[in-house]
Amino acid sequence: MKFDGALLSRGFWIYAWKVTSPLGLHVYVGRTGDSSSPNASSPFNRIGQHLDSRKHAKGNSIGRLLRVLGVEASVCQFEMTAIGPLFPEEADRVSHRPVRDRVAGIERCVAELIRSRGYEVIGKHGTKSADGDPLMPRIVCIVEAYFPPIRGAERLARNADCGPR
Repeated sequence: MKFDGALLSRGFWIYAWKVTSPLGLHVYVGRTGDSSSPNASSPFNRIGQHLDSRKHAKGNSIGRLLRVLGVEASVCQFEMTAIGPLFPEEADRVSHRPVRDRVAGIERCVAELIRSRGYEVIGKHGTKSADGDPLMPRIVCIVEAYFPPIRGAERLARNADCGPR
């Protein structure tokens, strides 16, 4: 395992996982910055949570989604791209919510962008929008570098509506 120590930083991050399973390539897009608490952990911390196989584990979205597909995480290969921290962790729930909601809109836009480039994106992404968010042009550039269009998806990618670039 090799990683940049910046992944240990708490705060609001966007991340995308390429998951190669016996069924093919799947992409999971997520964010740090809980809806249930005023916490915003590091992407490194989320790695273990996402793949926690204990019966009553919480926050293990990727593991659960893979099991629904009929695949165990232990037979997959994973690659994560993390962008951030976009914002620092907030001190209380009141200041946490607007930042959480903004990052949720960015998460949705990133999932839509990756899907438009021909990838199978697993999981659900909220209804919040990132239209007009000044962070989007830079985020779009990073995402496009890690997720080149899959052959035949070039037209879709050009027409993806993820706000201004």
